[in-house]
Amino acid sequence: MDTIRIAPLTPEAFAPFGEVLTPKPAPDRMINRGRCERHHALATVERGGGEAIISIFRSEPVVLPYECDLLERHPLGSQAFMPLGPDMWLSVVAHDVDGVPGRPLAFLVLPGVGLNLRAGVWHGVLTPLDRAADFLVIDREGQGTNLQEVTIPTVRIAR
Repeated sequence: MDTIRIAPLTPEAFAPFGEVLTPKPAPDRMINRGRCERHHALATVERGGGEAIISIFRSEPVVLPYECDLLERHPLGSQAFMPLGPDMWLSVVAHDVDGVPGRPLAFLVLPGVGLNLRAGVWHGVLTPLDRAADFLVIDREGQGTNLQEVTIPTVRIAR
């Protein structure tokens, strides 16, 4: 079984897959009479002709090392995940290789940081660490098939 080491999450390392949702080093502007920083347009919601919807996903935790054998993608729209709790979580992604996922990569996502996955990016299922977690999810609802799931050879993900 192939073992994948978890990489630190940086905007540059994650750029091929989407955007990291975290405040910028400095806000774009101050609003609400100077009481609120606005970190504007951190990501784009790709809708592919559908509507952008907001949901809450509740996911059971995984334990490291984690064995991953399922990846999915949403070819018609992006999918953003923002944790609603104080815990770290894991993001598993893979480049597309002729319509199937390539070798997965794993990123450790720090508390309070979200991700926006571009349309068509292969990714693992939600993987909170330590305990169950809720995520605010923004994705696409509409006509067309927007979910593809594939079983992959199991990979072990470890620190």
